[in-house]
Amino acid sequence: MLRNMSKNSYNPDFVSAPGETLVETIEQLGISQSELARRIGRPVKTINEIAQGKAAITPETALQLERALGISAEFWNAREAHYRASLATQAETHRLSTQLAWLKQVPVRAMIKLGWINDEENKIDVLRNVLNFFGIAAIEQFDNVFLQPQMRFRKANSFESDQVALAAWLRKGEIEAQSIVCASYTEDHFRLVLQSVRELTRLNDFNEAIETLQECCAEAGVAVVIVPELPGARVSGATRWLSPHRAIIQLSFRYKRDDQFWFSFFHEAGHILLHGKRDVFIEGTEHKGPEEEEANQFAEDQLLPRNVYTSWIETTDYAYPYHGIEKFAKSQGISASIVAGRLQHDGKLQQSAANQFRRVIEIT
Repeated sequence: MLRNMSKNSYNPDFVSAPGETLVETIEQLGISQSELARRIGRPVKTINEIAQGKAAITPETALQLERALGISAEFWNAREAHYRASLATQAETHRLSTQLAWLKQVPVRAMIKLGWINDEENKIDVLRNVLNFFGIAAIEQFDNVFLQPQMRFRKANSFESDQVALAAWLRKGEIEAQSIVCASYTEDHFRLVLQSVRELTRLNDFNEAIETLQECCAEAGVAVVIVPELPGARVSGATRWLSPHRAIIQLSFRYKRDDQFWFSFFHEAGHILLHGKRDVFIEGTEHKGPEEEEANQFAEDQLLPRNVYTSWIETTDYAYPYHGIEKFAKSQGISASIVAGRLQHDGKLQQSAANQFRRVIEIT
């Protein structure tokens, strides 16, 4: 059925070949296929093949039909394009229907709960949403785009990660980083930023601290993104370069204490300053290897220089009632949680001691 042809628009509610519209049009006008062929200077065979859906209406043919029938070339081009797109969609739907088992490897429920993808009643639409999230045309591209590069990452995990969950977490970080406007990376500027970041550890409003952290780092060419950990990903942070002039630090809040968060941030910052732009680091529950040890040392020294810290613990009674912890932290311009966490990590205090200084992270 023809609809609104006088407005040169086409909005069908079903899929049919453009040739059906052509046949209907010439019948209404009392024109035979032979007569139409003579009017546009094309073989009758060509008109017949278009009518049967065997041949497409090309842009050239669309212009000829406009002259002969008074219906715009835009209409015929749109009709043909929609039909071909519908055929492609049908073919894709069939192909995806045979690949739904792949969704079992993807943490779909968690991604929906976090709002990373939309839920759908139709599993094929869910699969489309997952492919859109990863930015790939088909699942055949997933391994080459996401899993193969991961094999080159420098991992520091004590437990094996779910590689698909990890890929989804990393992809979300890329998406979030794309929305952050960053200056070109400058090492000197980034080092200055890190000096000011120490002071953020003292802020009571952790959300304010994160917002300021992201703004300051972006000015130095580093995008800081916070992405909740997916089940099975087993990741606390990652560092990589999105381009030669832009780095990304991605953190998961896997550890809920603020001192652990700040240590993770400075650890990742250490990778940026100390290691190559082609290196990619993914942090798990333990840090192993020379690069990880270097990043650990960098984080410790940035937060609390070893010589200052060592001198303090040798000359101060920091044990219960722990008054010395808060006083020392204030003198160093950092949160008391950093000092308490360091003492626990180094075995100077039991894990249950001085936890009143270690704040639980609450993000809104």
